[in-house]
Amino acid sequence: MDRKIITTDQAPAPVGPYNQAVLASGQMLFVAGQIALDPSSGAIVGSDVAAQTEQVIANLTAILAAAGAGIDSVVKTSVFLKDMGDFAAMNEVYAKHFGDKEAPARACVEVARLPKDVLVEIECIAVV
Repeated sequence: MDRKIITTDQAPAPVGPYNQAVLASGQMLFVAGQIALDPSSGAIVGSDVAAQTEQVIANLTAILAAAGAGIDSVVKTSVFLKDMGDFAAMNEVYAKHFGDKEAPARACVEVARLPKDVLVEIECIAVV
């Protein structure tokens, strides 16, 4: 299998032994979970789930672009919420970017804790 590591300074740098994304066999792109970090400052953006979701999607979009893909290339997302009570607010922002009819497959789960105590994390798989 052919693997290519994808990186961009337009999204937060990894803080552990992982990459922003891996392109497998030239077409399947696996993007690591993104949280609401500003890529320049490393600061958390937003105090509510809507603002954090906007930043998360901006980070995902930057990584997708670095691989030559776009948000419309995404076929699967996994959304991790600190509180399922935030689902509606996250979903409103998510729908604005991913649409409804052409939206990717998705899983959404509540988790006990996320890195840096953010409210949302999203990872995705795309076809390039």
